[in-house]
Amino acid sequence: MKSITRHLWFETPERRNYLNITSQVQEVLEESGIQEGLCLVNAMHITASVYINDDEPGLIQDYDDWLEQLAPHAPTAKYRHNRTGEDNADAHLKRQIMGREVVVAVTAGRLDFGPWEQIFYAEFDGRRRKRVLVKIIGE
Repeated sequence: MKSITRHLWFETPERRNYLNITSQVQEVLEESGIQEGLCLVNAMHITASVYINDDEPGLIQDYDDWLEQLAPHAPTAKYRHNRTGEDNADAHLKRQIMGREVVVAVTAGRLDFGPWEQIFYAEFDGRRRKRVLVKIIGE
């Protein structure tokens, strides 16, 4: 069994952003030479997520609107966490909803997706450098 571990780095200028990282993950897979196995993609920060869905701008905006309704950024004083001097309590909650990681099957050297599926990095407290772990195991 072989494995490869790589880190993708992101720094978004906005507080919230949604980036399609499918091609970057596929590049790591191609570098690995693994033909059959599993690919883990994990947001390594507690205010960011990795998720799978459709790369359709309306859906992405719907996600952003929905998350902002569930956990609005403002007023920041309503969150106990922000009493520590932070202003990102909403980002922690958004991450919990959207998830930490995804696992994708690798078949014949490709990420094995259903129709329209893509991998996204969701940033909820941007403007600083953060990483995503890509770990692929298999043969």
